[in-house]
Amino acid sequence: MELRHLQHFVAVAEDQHFTRAAERLMVSQSGLSASIRALERELRAPLFVRTTRRVTLTEAGRALLVEAERILAQVRSAHEAVAAVQGVLRGTLALGAEQCIAGVHVAGLLAAFRREHPDVEIRLRQSGSGALAEGVSAGRLDLAFAYRVPADGDQLRSVPLTSEPMTVLCHPEHPLAELGAVPDPAALAGEVFVDFHPDWGPRRATDAAFAAAGVRRTVALEVNDVHSLLDLVDENLGVAVVPRHFRHKRTSLTALPLKGVDEAAYETVALLPPERATSPAARALIALLGTPQAEPGEPG
Repeated sequence: MELRHLQHFVAVAEDQHFTRAAERLMVSQSGLSASIRALERELRAPLFVRTTRRVTLTEAGRALLVEAERILAQVRSAHEAVAAVQGVLRGTLALGAEQCIAGVHVAGLLAAFRREHPDVEIRLRQSGSGALAEGVSAGRLDLAFAYRVPADGDQLRSVPLTSEPMTVLCHPEHPLAELGAVPDPAALAGEVFVDFHPDWGPRRATDAAFAAAGVRRTVALEVNDVHSLLDLVDENLGVAVVPRHFRHKRTSLTALPLKGVDEAAYETVALLPPERATSPAARALIALLGTPQAEPGEPG
């Protein structure tokens, strides 16, 4: 089994298309197909179900993908470790982050990293915390800034960033706006909620707070970006329960502290692989977290 076979396999699995994967890898489609067939012969199992429009992984393919991504990440880390010993940090930094994550100014941190390590290619992926944790565990990401998720010591560790309470955002003409503060989640029963996809950190924190209070709620308006959430609340179509720093993003809205829940309900962390598997680039980025140019102001 050759590394290029695994690289080809992962590319096809990601793109779900031989032509697109071949273009990305800059190889011929016939050469890519031959590489996949060679891998299937060696493993004595089909790895893809092929149709005219797309390819999907078989059960054997899904099992191989986990290990192939891990092997390729380890090979990349080995190359980068040798370069770091030689005094030059090269290779790739694959970073994941949630939108508007508290505790780190991602753009400023990456700018500082680029100034320090111009030979490292930076790749950024934005997603929900569960997907980011899976990406770090599988080796697709070097690290991620995300909402706190359970860490598997064998595949994942977490470094605390910050924590903050949750805040209710509503239109100034909404009846809640006169309260000054929301006494507990039960006071929001029956409200129309605007919220993020269930995998995003603020949604996870809000769901956990309401579950702990024994209050059921229904998210009628579900979005995947902060500005859409703020727009919907600004049109008085619903209320949103969000981390406290969101109150600065739309000053036309009324922000109300949510009482009766954990003051540290929204906790953010840096997710990394085990110490032995952490790449030099990830170590260098974490080292910059405490430097003045990387200090977060209000998260963007």
